[in-house]
Amino acid sequence: MNYVLAGLIGLLGGLSSGMFGVGGGVVMVPAMIYFMRLTAHQAVATSLIVIVPTALIGALKHNHAGHVVWPTGLALIPTALVGGFLGAWLTQFIRGDDLKRAFGGFLILVGLRLLFFK
Repeated sequence: MNYVLAGLIGLLGGLSSGMFGVGGGVVMVPAMIYFMRLTAHQAVATSLIVIVPTALIGALKHNHAGHVVWPTGLALIPTALVGGFLGAWLTQFIRGDDLKRAFGGFLILVGLRLLFFK
């Protein structure tokens, strides 16, 4: 285990989480797969553990700046919890290579949407 590499991945994930609201999936998962040789399942699960404290500290800082829309956030929580459970459950039935491809396709679609559409 390369702790320096893991620390750098965590730093980049935390920065992107605080700035853009993403970090685990967009930064840490691909980095752990590519640089740390984790499987797609391991990288996803590890990023979820890391994102909890990262999201908490980012949310607190954004709340302090007045950026949190509490009614929307509170309305999203119940179904996001259900979705998180279902998504983790579904990965049991998806091969690692297929999970990696689906994730890559998702990133491409989101990236295209952000670049070319309002």
